[in-house]
Amino acid sequence: MPLQNRVLPSGEIVADPARGMFTGNRGVLHDDAQRLKSARWKGKAWICCALHFKGWQRRVMTPGTWTELFFLDEAVALAAGHRPCALCRRAEYTAFRWAFGGLTAVEMDAALHRARVGRDRRQRRYWIETNCLPDGAYFLHEGQPHLIHHRQAYPYSPGGYAAPVSLPRGVAQVLTPEPTVQALRAGYCPALHHTVSGAVA
Repeated sequence: MPLQNRVLPSGEIVADPARGMFTGNRGVLHDDAQRLKSARWKGKAWICCALHFKGWQRRVMTPGTWTELFFLDEAVALAAGHRPCALCRRAEYTAFRWAFGGLTAVEMDAALHRARVGRDRRQRRYWIETNCLPDGAYFLHEGQPHLIHHRQAYPYSPGGYAAPVSLPRGVAQVLTPEPTVQALRAGYCPALHHTVSGAVA
């Protein structure tokens, strides 16, 4: 049985056997039996990490240590409210920070936390015209998360993206937090899964 450690663009954490391009964490969320407890984060630093770094190895969901979460690609991590790790993804962190407005990690984490979850502890969403969204952003179309890439909409699944459809017109509900959308507009380019046409990971 797969562990409950796969993050969706909606921010939900589910059990799915498909492998992702990135890992990351929100603190210690699991118990000694490798099961998630009720909390879905501990602290405001939600990061997106490289799968491989300096040969380090960990046993997933080791008791008492941070909970390894997994994302299909970086766009999913961003939609769920994460940012690049300053240790294992330093270049990406620096690029994201400057696209974010030059804030410190603590300042970014505080801004992201206000934007990604509401008082009900659910993902905070908002509405905007789809033609105003930048590449790398996620929105809902017919109830399903879609990624914008080269002005097309790619339907998401945990295993990869389906064939793109024309970008729908009108207002849509956006999953990617507003500050991150601004960073995407400012030029930050997330690494995308190979099922996106023309993606560069």
